[in-house]
Amino acid sequence: MQIIPAIDIIDGKCVRLTEGDYTQKTEYAYTPLDLAKMYEDSSIERLHLVDLDGAKAGKVTNWAVAESIVKHTKLVIDFGGGVKTVEEVRRILDLNISYVTVGSVAAKQPEVFNSWVDEFGAEKFMLGADVRGEHIMVSGWMEKSDLELMPFLKENSAKGIRNVFCTDVSKDGRLEGPATELYRRIKLQFPELFLIASGGVSQISDLYDLQEAGCDGVIIGKAIYENRISMDQLKSFIQQQGN
Repeated sequence: MQIIPAIDIIDGKCVRLTEGDYTQKTEYAYTPLDLAKMYEDSSIERLHLVDLDGAKAGKVTNWAVAESIVKHTKLVIDFGGGVKTVEEVRRILDLNISYVTVGSVAAKQPEVFNSWVDEFGAEKFMLGADVRGEHIMVSGWMEKSDLELMPFLKENSAKGIRNVFCTDVSKDGRLEGPATELYRRIKLQFPELFLIASGGVSQISDLYDLQEAGCDGVIIGKAIYENRISMDQLKSFIQQQGN
């Protein structure tokens, strides 16, 4: 199971929101680049980079942060937050970012997302399936859609999408444990997906629970920032994966 730290960005700075609420914001002292380098030095290979300004504005905003991390690390990066146009998709991929993270467009404008998949290939996208209850949340989690999770995953799996991260919004930033049973149900129904858990991870034992539930990766944010999970613990977990 891959460890994928999250760096969430507002005004070029590292932040974390609680339950996706922009009024419940914690700002951290690290720069995004310093944090990315620290992860790379700790044997971590992937990074989940989120432009929260972009998610709110509906257009990618923090280009400079993404460019600096690509330039100064060798991390495998997925990047998103407000991606709405084919020009933004192309620019992200031209930066040598591995995956474009797409959520709202796939939910609200599936025909647009289909055209992107046709042009760039399904393997270039990581689908964000963010839920509250069973409903997909969009627009930086500020809007509940009429779409339900399982039909949404079925529709996109049929397009060839395999990389999916699922966040239970009610868990995110609360450090109360992940939605393990939800991920177990998803993996049973869609074993072909590379399923990445997101939200609620608060201690190292959560990683073992998610692994047992069949998750292929896990996004971790606040638990690292607040030292609920140490870098030494993550290194040990990663080393065990290699054995």
